[in-house]
Amino acid sequence: MMSRSTLGADFLVIGSGVAGLRAALDLCRVGRVIVLTKGHPLQSNSIFAQGGVAVAMSEEDDVAIHLTDTVKAGHGLCRREAVRVLVEEGPDRIQELIRWGAKFDKTGGKFAFAREAAHSRSRILRARGDATGNEMVRVLMAQAGRQKRIVRLDYHFTVDLVVEEGRCCGAVVLDEHSEEHLIIPAKAVVLSTGGAGQIFARTTNPPNATGDGMAMAFRAGAELQDMEFVQFHPTSLYLPSSPPFLLSEAMRGEGGQLRNNRGEPFMQRYHPLGVLAPRDIVARAIWAEMAATRARHVYLDVTHLGSSFVKRRFPTIYATCLRHDIDITEEWIPVSPSAHYMMGGVATDINGATTLPGLFAAGEVACSGVHGANRLASNSLLEGLVFGMRAGVAAVGWASRRSMPDLTHHVECLKRVRLERLEDAEKVRSSLRRTMWGQVGLVRSRESLVRATAQLARWERMVSMSFAGRADMEVKNMVQVAHCVAEAALWRENSVGAHYRSDFPESKRPGWKQHSQLCSEIRTTRRTDLKLQGRVVASRTPKTG
Repeated sequence: MMSRSTLGADFLVIGSGVAGLRAALDLCRVGRVIVLTKGHPLQSNSIFAQGGVAVAMSEEDDVAIHLTDTVKAGHGLCRREAVRVLVEEGPDRIQELIRWGAKFDKTGGKFAFAREAAHSRSRILRARGDATGNEMVRVLMAQAGRQKRIVRLDYHFTVDLVVEEGRCCGAVVLDEHSEEHLIIPAKAVVLSTGGAGQIFARTTNPPNATGDGMAMAFRAGAELQDMEFVQFHPTSLYLPSSPPFLLSEAMRGEGGQLRNNRGEPFMQRYHPLGVLAPRDIVARAIWAEMAATRARHVYLDVTHLGSSFVKRRFPTIYATCLRHDIDITEEWIPVSPSAHYMMGGVATDINGATTLPGLFAAGEVACSGVHGANRLASNSLLEGLVFGMRAGVAAVGWASRRSMPDLTHHVECLKRVRLERLEDAEKVRSSLRRTMWGQVGLVRSRESLVRATAQLARWERMVSMSFAGRADMEVKNMVQVAHCVAEAALWRENSVGAHYRSDFPESKRPGWKQHSQLCSEIRTTRRTDLKLQGRVVASRTPKTG
């Protein structure tokens, strides 16, 4: 551990999931790296990824098919260049992980590729049945632990990015144990803080998914893109007294059936692919069925798959449900949709460079355009690996032409900042989550979005000061990210992918291929045509190595 007086590094990585760890492994080749984690390092979204990682490595598959499936799931709003990078570089990143010790499930000596919704081939690699994210993080942490140039600072909450002369060159950080605020300088910063599921009352995300990276990048002047596209996972465990628990899409891929409260299968009425339809369609079908039957949930039925198969294939899910007195080998599982994944985020090019020089982003916090309006199942872990590496390589190229910044002025300013406490922080957090779920959830309308943005604007004024503690700062971040989501959803007057407007149900209204873009400097939503998107981004981002 380095002393406080020498705390600084060539590179700062904020977040320690798959994307952050993979970026750090490239950064450490040329300089010292500090990896910041709020709370415990085993609380990242990556750890909880059950279903698997999609990669075109089986005999029946190829990258062109994977690209087609991804673009189709994204409803025409994917950036093809980014998707091509994902599917073409994905196999190399997975093989690299295997060389480092990752153990993916096999059958008869060959990898056991599974199929999930909207995939036309079996291409899902799994580890220990339903613990794929856990295995990938384990291997990456072990590999990072072998690098002397990587220093991990756990229980360090990043408050804000430091910008000097238009360049991101460090961060303000809270030591959660000592409650000391400090500034850590760096030649380049990589954001990999994950998503923002906690802005919704029902979410599969862990408690620390409060949108911190998106909020701090937004405050620093970086551009956010596609914030209206929030993926709602169709099937999370519904128990009134417990937080939602994700029930992997692979359960339907293996033959699980959805039933309403009358016991009737219903998905075939909504889509020809039935339970294997894309996530946005399945989620809204469940929502519609719940409304039609006046129920708070539907059921996922895997009892016909056989007890031994279910226990072997889904050991984590089986054990978790059993703790709630539900034996999924004998009983139907009560399920309902929950907020799951942000397709939007900090706008980047295909190398992870944001619109703020010196700041790079990868993983769920970023929006490279790879997911479009709806993420293809199990592409997220692959995205973390591929774009985590690319962000690391690009940050190295950027930093090679920069010296270590002098942040003495910022240190002095920090000493004079008056830190406040947010009154009724937990009440604001709870009210925000209910507002977002009810007004900006699966089904939206102008009326609901106008109400939400007005309330969020009031909360945003309330959280405009600097706060002393992590909990208060998380609420501030949640309010700002939620406001961005609601503003972008209000702007997009059509329905496409995960964004559904009951007052504009058509998908192909004029301008539907445009992307929402939000920047704190002007606080308005701008439009960029999909065909011009690559050039617009490239012209506003620094060249990388």
